[in-house]
Amino acid sequence: MHFLSQANIHNGQKVLINGASGSIGTVAVQLAKSYGAEVTAVCSTRNLDMVHSIGADHVVDYTKEDFTGSGETYDVIFDVVGKSPSSNSLGMLKENGHYLLANPGLSEMIRGRWTPNRSSKKVITGAASGKKEDLIFLKELIEAGKIKTVIDRRYSLEQAAEAHRYVDKGHKKGNVIIN
Repeated sequence: MHFLSQANIHNGQKVLINGASGSIGTVAVQLAKSYGAEVTAVCSTRNLDMVHSIGADHVVDYTKEDFTGSGETYDVIFDVVGKSPSSNSLGMLKENGHYLLANPGLSEMIRGRWTPNRSSKKVITGAASGKKEDLIFLKELIEAGKIKTVIDRRYSLEQAAEAHRYVDKGHKKGNVIIN
């Protein structure tokens, strides 16, 4: 929510979310839809149905195609996983578009600081912060059924190390819970 709200997403905009099937991505898809955006989600083959089920209008299977070569342009690109080449992704942005990086590497952070000097496109990185108003808004969306929690697996506290190993593989759907 921190990143999406900075992009000021509104009705009719086109938003691409890279990493749409993870914990941040599943919420980002649903938030962007709640703002009225047309959402394209990027995930692997095994997550296509789940991402469609939470509201994505279009889904790109990154194991079969390179979404950066599609020729599509977007108002907002939210790279949750930080694995898309930012130079290609920036080329997919419309003028005045926003490129959001939830997990940027050092090179992406540096490139992001220079991008506004060369174009009207904006790169937003940094640590997310939470506000009470955001939590209230999320609570209202959840209560209205507009955001559904996606839970992949549950582990007991004694299995915490196993849960971390599973998450570290980078292929979970939504969230992993430790009871």
